[in-house]
Amino acid sequence: RGAPSKLSYSIFVVSTSRFSDKSKEDLTGKIATEIIEASGNLVVRKEIIPDDEGLIRASLIRAAEDSDVIIFCGGTGVSPSDVTPEAIGPLLKKELPGFGEIFRWLSYSQIGSSAIASRASAGFYLKSLVFMLPGSPDAVKLALERLIVPEAPHLIKLARG
Repeated sequence: RGAPSKLSYSIFVVSTSRFSDKSKEDLTGKIATEIIEASGNLVVRKEIIPDDEGLIRASLIRAAEDSDVIIFCGGTGVSPSDVTPEAIGPLLKKELPGFGEIFRWLSYSQIGSSAIASRASAGFYLKSLVFMLPGSPDAVKLALERLIVPEAPHLIKLARG
């Protein structure tokens, strides 16, 4: 009650290989956009960016100007190039540890013990709700359908008072 009925979303697919090779289809961004728009929300930005801490941070800062929810898909694993949490984590003023915990629990039921490699997390940057997700289409679908779309309006309402 009192939560916004329509939110604006920015989607960033963090993938140096997809950024470099524009011929590869972006299934992750496509699925995210479809789910968000089907739920009555608005996608104001969808971009593919490389695994670069400075560019990831700059994307967050730019998106916070016009987005209620900012989603980064990719860069949350444990490989040396996975730097999304390092780029964004220090900028979050309030973290939501429950998101990562529940996401990994839900992932475990789908992919088993490899779910422990996910560093998916969430929090607030200024007035925007920020999610860092794995880059796989299945993980993004799971997070959006089961957690983000249902809870984002309530979280935004609580955080903005």
